[in-house]
Amino acid sequence: MRDEVIRRGRGAVGALVLAGLVVAPWVVDDYTAAILARTLALALVGVSVALLTGVAGMPTLGQTAPYAAGAYACAVLGSQISDVGVVQLAVAAVAGAVLAALTVPLVVPARGVIVLMITLAIGELVVTVLGRWRSVTGGTDGLAGIAPVRPFWGLPVLATDQARYLYTLIVVATLVGAVLLLLRTRAGLLLRAGRDDETRLRASGHRVPLQLSGAHVAAGAIAGAAGSLLVVAQQYISPADFGFDTSALLLLGVVIGGTASVGGALVGAALVIAVRDWLFGVLPGHAPLVLGALFVATVYLLPTGVNRARGRLRPPSAPASQPDPPPARDHATVPELRA
Repeated sequence: MRDEVIRRGRGAVGALVLAGLVVAPWVVDDYTAAILARTLALALVGVSVALLTGVAGMPTLGQTAPYAAGAYACAVLGSQISDVGVVQLAVAAVAGAVLAALTVPLVVPARGVIVLMITLAIGELVVTVLGRWRSVTGGTDGLAGIAPVRPFWGLPVLATDQARYLYTLIVVATLVGAVLLLLRTRAGLLLRAGRDDETRLRASGHRVPLQLSGAHVAAGAIAGAAGSLLVVAQQYISPADFGFDTSALLLLGVVIGGTASVGGALVGAALVIAVRDWLFGVLPGHAPLVLGALFVATVYLLPTGVNRARGRLRPPSAPASQPDPPPARDHATVPELRA
């Protein structure tokens, strides 16, 4: 009963947050609307981090690489070929997925901290290439004056910050809903089973590397789509948007929200980015130090994230004199998942 009340309470809070996001462009100024749109784009990258870190069991610091690939693909396409938002979104997602697919042989066979190091190196390599490829990316100066997009053919361009924010919100809500639906399918169950007991999943005949490769490519597509939204929100991009500090902030947000929770990761990433922007104004020069201390405190105090902290603090329901229950068999249904 208590769990049902908690679930309903979370659903009500989620509905209130969504309602607040919908009405936000009519109650805030243009600058705030632009910041909110950029925060939503970064939060979508946080969802891709949660998909890999919490669901697939591959911790990553390199999702800024497909994020950057999608952003620059969208910027080049928008300035030379098409200003249609759905076209740019699709091209950005493909660019992110292709970059992720190219790194599959490096990332998928690795495990644990090694994955973090490899993905971090990939992200830094991509930023370096972007800074040196001046003929396409503009180098460290970035690409400015990117033309505004129109959502579909025949519609007017998104000429105001409010319109760009609403477009970003609709795309983010659609993609997050698609991810949540996907995680309820057989593919999502297999990813969680491999995360919890890879050996047993392999023994039951499932191709774990293929599943992880699919998750890696899908997360790259999501991050690439987020790059397209960043271009829409800022109309300017540079390699500085995709550096290590952005990767660390996204991972911090996912840890705070709960690595296994897509919704928690979305909210956590958005909160961390918002706090970062606020701290830069209040504590100039000291914001990274404060965020680093926040990360350490979160790892030690809330290792499962705020989303699951309630369960850790809940008192046990059975008396101490009763024998311990048998261990849970989380993967008893793994063989049944086979076709």
